[in-house]
Amino acid sequence: MGITPDRSDPPPRAAERGLIRPFLLTVLAVLMPSAFAAQTSADAQAPADAVDPFIGTDGTGHSFPGPSRPFGMIQPGPDNADTGWEFTSGYQYRAPRIIGFSQNRASGTGIPELGDVLLQPGAGCRADMASTYAKSSEVARPGYYAVTLADNGVRVELTSTLRSAFHRYRFVRGGRVCLLVDLQHGLTFRTDAQPVLSVSNSFSIDGFEGEAKRRNWTTRHVAWSVRFDRPIIGVETLPPRPGDAAPRYLLYFELGEDRALQVRIGLSTTDRDGARLNRDERGGWAFDAVASDSLREWNDLLGRVRIVAPERQRRIFYTALYHAFLHPSVISDVDGRWRGPDLRIRRAAKGLRYSTFSLWDSFRAAHPLYTLLVPERVDDLVGSLLDHHDAVGRLPKWPIWGAETGTMIGEPALPVIADAWAKGFRGFDGRRALAAMVATSTRDALPVFPGDHSLSLWSIYDWHGFYPFDLVEGEAVSRTLEAGIGDAATARMARMLGELPLAERFERRSRNWRSLMDPETRLARGRDSAGRWRTPFDPLTPTSPLNNPGDYTEANAWQYTWTPALHGPHELMEVWGGKAGLQGMLDRFFFGLPTTQGAEYLGQEAMIGQYAHGNEPSHHIAWLYAYTDRPETGHRLVSRIAEEFYKDSPGGIIGNEDAGQMSAWYVFATLGFYPVEPASARYVAGIPLVERAALRVPGRRALTIERVGRGDRLLRVSSAGGALPVTALEHRSLVQGGTLRFEVAAP
Repeated sequence: MGITPDRSDPPPRAAERGLIRPFLLTVLAVLMPSAFAAQTSADAQAPADAVDPFIGTDGTGHSFPGPSRPFGMIQPGPDNADTGWEFTSGYQYRAPRIIGFSQNRASGTGIPELGDVLLQPGAGCRADMASTYAKSSEVARPGYYAVTLADNGVRVELTSTLRSAFHRYRFVRGGRVCLLVDLQHGLTFRTDAQPVLSVSNSFSIDGFEGEAKRRNWTTRHVAWSVRFDRPIIGVETLPPRPGDAAPRYLLYFELGEDRALQVRIGLSTTDRDGARLNRDERGGWAFDAVASDSLREWNDLLGRVRIVAPERQRRIFYTALYHAFLHPSVISDVDGRWRGPDLRIRRAAKGLRYSTFSLWDSFRAAHPLYTLLVPERVDDLVGSLLDHHDAVGRLPKWPIWGAETGTMIGEPALPVIADAWAKGFRGFDGRRALAAMVATSTRDALPVFPGDHSLSLWSIYDWHGFYPFDLVEGEAVSRTLEAGIGDAATARMARMLGELPLAERFERRSRNWRSLMDPETRLARGRDSAGRWRTPFDPLTPTSPLNNPGDYTEANAWQYTWTPALHGPHELMEVWGGKAGLQGMLDRFFFGLPTTQGAEYLGQEAMIGQYAHGNEPSHHIAWLYAYTDRPETGHRLVSRIAEEFYKDSPGGIIGNEDAGQMSAWYVFATLGFYPVEPASARYVAGIPLVERAALRVPGRRALTIERVGRGDRLLRVSSAGGALPVTALEHRSLVQGGTLRFEVAAP
């Protein structure tokens, strides 16, 4: 018997066709085709057509293929992997079984979290409803995911609104079917189940509602409201497994001739009322219309950038842009309420509130990208950071689901705020922002969790002028260097607001990193409280709080020494003796040092010499060649990094995606400039990786980017007003639109 194709699904890749098992053929033959049609040939060049959500789902990218709206609260998707560090989004491309479909997750973060309210349908009923699936049965595109569960006899389709998930199940047969509801499930880095501190749940004839307090990466509150388009005819409570603190159920349904069951799920940080409002933000059961609306929204957003490029490059670029726009995630309910890091419920007076800020990563390129391409969100993003400060007395480090995780070092919210103000965003109170920045930069932080060693301890820092390695528990050099980033951002904010004494105070403190520059090695080296250098000193072995505590965060001395360039590239160049000194250090870093070997060293991926593109401390370094007499070396390196470390395959992101930062780097590289100093409202010019690009942001004049000539030597960057400085390309000149021309030649 032939298979009637689902017109919403692309044909399987040739290498996967042989994976379809005979049972799956039978299942597919009887499933009804989806009404959600493929794009017409007339719309074949729509940006969303180039997106492949499977990119980054294999290896260490840790992205996910399930649907989400741009910056959405909800990301329903398949959980096909056991808990563990290597499966932080709940999905790993090669994992053979799907255990169910949970409703929220984060893209490419280093630690797993969320994964609430797991559902798993099946034609048969059993306590373990996990199922194998053929890779060729999977379909993913912006706003839509589908897979056939071979063992369960059901085709699962997922889509979403901003705040709710929408599931559609098409069963191989009618009659009685089952749905597993697992409220214990959660994505966790623990070896046991994600702890549930309290839980309540109640059923009605057409759904169930509940809420729980959970503790994993952070302590958070989640509420849910689930509704079916058919009545529940039976509920069976399953026996608890070892470690379970929340219930699991089997729900029974009787299907009609269409053999379909639909589910709408709302989640909330607040309560059941909020979850119910979110569930019903778009009522009805028009699954295909919701999926179409999601695709249309993605096309509108991704269409703000148009590039002329080969298909492979288009797939990588638009997938990167898609990944960059998944987070931060809206956290406020339909009625504006949200639960903050103190677990109290608040209501936003206007706009949206966001969480899932991977700030240590995203302040570098992702947030500058938002100011360029989604300016309408920037004021609310900053407002969310300031509300967090109002709740707990300091700006966040790494919040998710409204709660703080305390993860990573430094105070990376500071450059995000200063960057927004420097670029002219005025939808938040600048003096309120400055007060929050000063408080965060002067008050010692309290631990978020037992054993939290990444704290800003300003009493120690100010007394010594750096973090002595004998007075803090690890990462002393990295924490000192990161403090300079925040101090420079606070100084810039104060100067912009006319607070000159305050600006001078933080400008002086932002130069404290100089006290750790070892004149012998010319690298940032640890010192103890008596001022003695770390001995012995190994500048090549990376250290990490996870597997090898030492003076650096997921890096070594060579990789972290470049950090001051994020706020003072000319000062770093001065320490090394000018352009020639900077160039010599860069050449040695990229071409004169061995590559780190050993999987136990966190962040040592996608390497060129000691450059590790798989982790964020290296992301700006190739662009520093623009400050030397050999900028073409940097242009070649940026092109090489983009070509070697970004692929149009499931393993196409090498290193954690980190909520959009890895992708934002690629977007900037493609366009030909990068925010080396992310709080400065300036970019460093490179060479675009495409001949032509156009940025069309509503409310702004279009910007056309042209690369004229071939080669890796940049002759001139110009606009209608004439030549532009390559190391100080102003943000305001880009948003004014017009044509930005890069004239290049062979060496």
